[in-house]
Amino acid sequence: MTYATLLDQRVREEGEEMSGSILVTGASMVLPTGIAVGDLRITDGVISEISTNGNLTPNDGEHVYDAAGLHLLPGIIDPQVHFRDPGQPEKEDLFTGSRAAASGGVTSFLDMPNNVPSQTTLQSMYDKLETAANKCVTNYGFFIGATESNVEELRKAVGVPGAPIAIPGICGIKIFMGSSTGDLLVNESNALKTIFDNTAGLIAVHAEDETRMIERAKMIEGRTDMAAHAEWRDDETALIATKRAVKLAQESGHRLHVLHLTSGIEADWLADVTSLHGEEGKAHVTTEVLPQHLTFDETDVEVLGTRLKMNPPIRYKKDKETLWERLLDGTIACIATDHAPHTMENKMKGFPAAHSGMPGVETSLSAMLTHVSEGKCTLEQVVKWMSTDVAECYQMIGKGKLEEGYDGDIVLVDMNKKIEVEDQNTWTTVKWSPFIGRTLVGWPVLTVVDGVPVFERSDETGPKGKCLVNAGEVGKPLVMLPWD
Repeated sequence: MTYATLLDQRVREEGEEMSGSILVTGASMVLPTGIAVGDLRITDGVISEISTNGNLTPNDGEHVYDAAGLHLLPGIIDPQVHFRDPGQPEKEDLFTGSRAAASGGVTSFLDMPNNVPSQTTLQSMYDKLETAANKCVTNYGFFIGATESNVEELRKAVGVPGAPIAIPGICGIKIFMGSSTGDLLVNESNALKTIFDNTAGLIAVHAEDETRMIERAKMIEGRTDMAAHAEWRDDETALIATKRAVKLAQESGHRLHVLHLTSGIEADWLADVTSLHGEEGKAHVTTEVLPQHLTFDETDVEVLGTRLKMNPPIRYKKDKETLWERLLDGTIACIATDHAPHTMENKMKGFPAAHSGMPGVETSLSAMLTHVSEGKCTLEQVVKWMSTDVAECYQMIGKGKLEEGYDGDIVLVDMNKKIEVEDQNTWTTVKWSPFIGRTLVGWPVLTVVDGVPVFERSDETGPKGKCLVNAGEVGKPLVMLPWD
């Protein structure tokens, strides 16, 4: 089936949605072929023209944005967030989460199922998609959560081996191999094998070995220092689970994505395993890393304490250096945030009482653009890791590139804009950021979803910026090809 046919089918399935037309002129566009100055037109929500000659003229009724001096990127796709909807509005919901995402240049996200209640049935997924249609201001997709006894529900959502299905807005199965902050856990070997052997789709795993964590918990009893967190959930805990997941994928032929890679030993071991496009005769395995693990290490944990408490933990400088090496050499395919907000009241309880997780969608792009300014990577690489490769990992249709015929999801960034991160300027419901006090270089100034401007940051709005749309006005369920 051609892309054009799939696009027509998607329009028929989704019916009339709010979509817009905009002409962006004079931007430094990050195209698949490189950076070029020119104009880009979005018509009825789809990129219709790209010119590097700067000769596109406005159409009647078309919004025109002069982007001279700015860089134009495909919209950022965040493949791992926890927007806490349903059940925990004091932390986040799909409106506040997607709005925060838009403020950071994120135009599409994939949300996790550890809600209250957990999303483990096909009906719960349909309910969540309905909520998203009424609340989101970006595009959206959702994982269904695995338990030790819900394989039939998983099969309804993603299909069975030999007969995969792809329901718009459902991106795959999430397995927590180690306990984190929700009530989902699949650690028993037979249950894991049943899921891998009897479902289609993509399986994404939180890879920490529960048995080792239980054993090592005794080592840190009575400790209240944050250093204990990384000692408890050590790199071997992660490696054991990652190896186990890969073995299951190899035995079953299942598509596997290892979430939020944190340790150098995992990254090195995966160097001979992962492949963005898959390799003949091998299990198709990919992995991701977070800006937090590329930026913070034990010295930051010592200063910021439980603001940086997350699972798997922020580790050590040597791990951070290896993660960078493996991101640059292609072992790691893409970047996510694991945006997982908790209230500051909870975070102030200290270790070990404070929950694990931190906000991330507002600062992920700026954090990576700061690394660009420091010479650690290029802007083209950031686009690849945060947009193009995410779309490839999940077989998203029409996402991840500035290319004619692709969806009109774009972000304009000012590579010279410097802003010190302050809690008061955050959009997340919990009103705090792990990057507090850091000056990040490179910020989104306009986020566009389906041709509709949804967020702007300017001298008039100040560093916090301004949301331009109401809940539910923009955004669609992500359409993805099925994985057998």
